[in-house]
Amino acid sequence: MSNRFVLTLSCPERPGIVNAVTSFLVRHSCDITEHQQFDDPDHERVFLRTGFTTTDETITLGGLREAFAAIADIYGMRWELRDASVKPRVLVMVSKFDHCLADLLYRWRSGTLDADVALVVSNHPDLRPLAEAAGIPFEHIPVTAATKPRSEARLLELVDRYDIDLVVLARYMQILSDDLCKRLEGRAINIHHSFLPSFVGAKPYHQAYQRGVKHVGATAHYVTADLDEGPIIEQEVIRVDHRLSAEQLVLVGRDAERAALARAVNWHCQNRILLHGNRTVIFS
Repeated sequence: MSNRFVLTLSCPERPGIVNAVTSFLVRHSCDITEHQQFDDPDHERVFLRTGFTTTDETITLGGLREAFAAIADIYGMRWELRDASVKPRVLVMVSKFDHCLADLLYRWRSGTLDADVALVVSNHPDLRPLAEAAGIPFEHIPVTAATKPRSEARLLELVDRYDIDLVVLARYMQILSDDLCKRLEGRAINIHHSFLPSFVGAKPYHQAYQRGVKHVGATAHYVTADLDEGPIIEQEVIRVDHRLSAEQLVLVGRDAERAALARAVNWHCQNRILLHGNRTVIFS
């Protein structure tokens, strides 16, 4: 049996970075199974993701982290090293639309979602049966202007209690406070239709229908205090034409939302996304 690990890092460009990483792994009896890197000439920065295994039972995650820290300091690395056999724990937030939640639960049950769905939270009770049918705990947290601070505090309690690694807003129709966005920075993903900012407000697909759009789509991005402007992870676009009604555009859009969100969640949970300011480097 092999222990599997994933190392991700970024640092200023300089000679010897890849050699330092590979030599470190050789010294610790590790075998590289996957290696991807991106050299950003505009910012003179290197981004790297390396998957590796070891059959040496004395090699532990804690030991590897402690030993690699010295190399990371030399090169000024921002880095993360994790056990690839441990699936991140995910909390899914929903309101009344069920398509994204249903898709994530299907992928989770079929083993194609590289995550452990631990909890579903909603500001409405409507989707409790869907979550509980899958054996997932469901928490109803109503939100009003008066109760919003208390509701968000309750959410953070659940994040801690269930040891959540990633929060997924799967068509959660509430705006998170700036404070909550900061608390979840880098570990919360949202999905929205790609018509923004062209068709803001109610019924964006109906607005798009009136304008005769030729494409519909969806964008998965990290949550930030700037509404719907966080670093983009994935986008899905589907071509349409005049034959589709507004209601049919909604259905096509939901397909795009499901696909983009599932890929974004998987890539995050597989440590394939590296943040650089408001951009992402994705080793898909």
